[in-house]
Amino acid sequence: MNLPENSDSSQQQEILDRLPVLIFLERAGRIVFANAEARVLLGMVESKWTPRPVEEVLWGLFPGTAEPQTLLTGSASGSPFHATMAVGGGRLVPVEGTYCIVNAELREAIIVAQPGGRERTPKPRLMEDVLASIPDAVAIVHDSHVLYTNAAFTHMFGYAADEVSGGNLRDFIVPETRLHENSMVEKAVEAYGRAALETVRVNKAGDFVDVAIRVGPLLVGGNKAGQVVTYRDIGDRKQVEAKLQHDAMHDVLTGLPNSALFQDRVTLALSRRKRRRDQGCGVLYLDLDNLEKIHQTLGHAAGDMLLVALAGRLSSELRPQDTAARIGGDEFAILVENILTASDLEVIANRVLCALQKPFEILGYPFVAEASIGAAMAGEEGTTSDSLLRDADLALYHAKQTGGRRYEIFDRNMVVQIDSLHERERELRQALSNRTFEFWYEPMYRLATGQLEGFESLRRWRRADGSIDVLNDLLPAAEETGLSVSIGRETLEGVCSQLRNWDELLPGNRLTLSVNFTPRQFYQENMVEELKRVLDSTGAEPSRLMIEVSETTVNDKPDCALIILQRVADCGVRVGMDDFGSGLAPLNHLVRLPLNVVKMDPLLTIAATKMGRQLALVESLIHLGKSAGVQLLAQGVETQEQLDALRRLGCELGQGQLLSKALEPAQALRIATEAHRSLPPLD
Repeated sequence: MNLPENSDSSQQQEILDRLPVLIFLERAGRIVFANAEARVLLGMVESKWTPRPVEEVLWGLFPGTAEPQTLLTGSASGSPFHATMAVGGGRLVPVEGTYCIVNAELREAIIVAQPGGRERTPKPRLMEDVLASIPDAVAIVHDSHVLYTNAAFTHMFGYAADEVSGGNLRDFIVPETRLHENSMVEKAVEAYGRAALETVRVNKAGDFVDVAIRVGPLLVGGNKAGQVVTYRDIGDRKQVEAKLQHDAMHDVLTGLPNSALFQDRVTLALSRRKRRRDQGCGVLYLDLDNLEKIHQTLGHAAGDMLLVALAGRLSSELRPQDTAARIGGDEFAILVENILTASDLEVIANRVLCALQKPFEILGYPFVAEASIGAAMAGEEGTTSDSLLRDADLALYHAKQTGGRRYEIFDRNMVVQIDSLHERERELRQALSNRTFEFWYEPMYRLATGQLEGFESLRRWRRADGSIDVLNDLLPAAEETGLSVSIGRETLEGVCSQLRNWDELLPGNRLTLSVNFTPRQFYQENMVEELKRVLDSTGAEPSRLMIEVSETTVNDKPDCALIILQRVADCGVRVGMDDFGSGLAPLNHLVRLPLNVVKMDPLLTIAATKMGRQLALVESLIHLGKSAGVQLLAQGVETQEQLDALRRLGCELGQGQLLSKALEPAQALRIATEAHRSLPPLD
């Protein structure tokens, strides 16, 4: 059918315009004519008709209408169809009618339709049901206008289908802060044909909804006719991810930031400091000095309760701009910002220590958290989070080395001291590796008779130049680095081997060899088992060996020390307490602990020559020791006056420079064969 520009065509058009139905002429897939009824419905009363694709006028693929079909595929007779028209105002109107091919060669067809609807065919109804049952929200968009939304869309965003139909999705569910995403999606669709992103949308009530969006093409007859947009609610997943993220950056027990998050915040603080030179920052490192005590008395659960309570108190004492974190175990860190000098850092460190003086109530018991603090201020240039935390850790080390329960501010001299510690550690490791340690022996005598009772074994280090080092400067480094355990193990094996060797050379010999245990060696988990192993492997007589521990070692963990010493005594090994009186040990140690010998501190040896209370104290100790069946040994006997005083007081044993200096193995063996040494008689 053709409508040429002549009088006949004008008459035909006038006739078609008067018909109360929709008349369209299709040519090669394009609508080239629409009558007045159709133009009115399309909102084009005064507009000249412009040829356009059939799909822009009659939407035949919309779910719930006729299935996809092309008007030129039907028979020569008329064929019914269902479709949807996007009419004026953006509304969608269902239409039905008949189309008829009038010239197959020219691919021309006449379409006669009218608004209205009837029962849909089973297949379109099925597709609508499928879309309605999908849990994801689905929207079909054509030329930026919404043609369809399913039930899940209404449930997710609160908009009914008729509220959204014909509108733009951005007008309903895109907050102003997300408008830039539309441009990003359009670029992705243009470049790749589809787009995907995770973002936030706003529902009808104004609430934010976390969604995963997928935008893909809607193809009609192989041609793009619109877009399918799906929304999946990922709110639950986002909550899980947020919790996992929080847990990954926070301590599980206390809820404080962990080490990783703390370092990030320190880095940010240092970055802000570069922009604002008038504002400084610093770090406090805090370590509990007595957490082990609550573990021993009330258990580890009580220790956890203390850590939680401590975290809460730290948070309450800090300013809003500061950050408290748990680094691990009983260590905490505090980032202090917006300060000017190290004095400001001291104020906060002192405030934290004062806050901890108030007892915590743990399982009904009051408990004071004793802590040491190391503080470091960010330097002018080149400060990093690692260097700042290292400096604070060094300051903490010095606070603990000077007795704890205090704070120290970092200074450069600490680095020198640490370097010295590392050098001593290197020397110790070298000495262990090269086996340049030697045993020397300091005799112990019975003061009344001069009889040799035994020896205290001492380690000496023979340096490459032949000089002898008494190791006093190296022992703190050995204890700090843990090397004292290795040194102590070798010492124990050497002493037991020496006992066995002397027994073979001196049959009937009853001399005792004592060996000192450092705190770390004494409290190691398998110490008693190691002692038994050495005794078995060397064949040494247990009763001839004496283990010495210092008074301060026992005072640190008295209950634990009692258990260990009792196990040592059960092995048949003698037990001695070294430096008694140096730390004002409780006198009940003499009764409570399984001691054979108590070695008085050299200060008590000096006090034996004094008058008044000092002399009375020494006399009382000696009397109490005898009553408890414990031998008292005076250390550091250096003068005849001291020796005479100790004899008069009834002190049983002694050692010191007056009696004998420490001897090399050959010299010790020689005096051991003499069995005794004559001393001046008691006046």
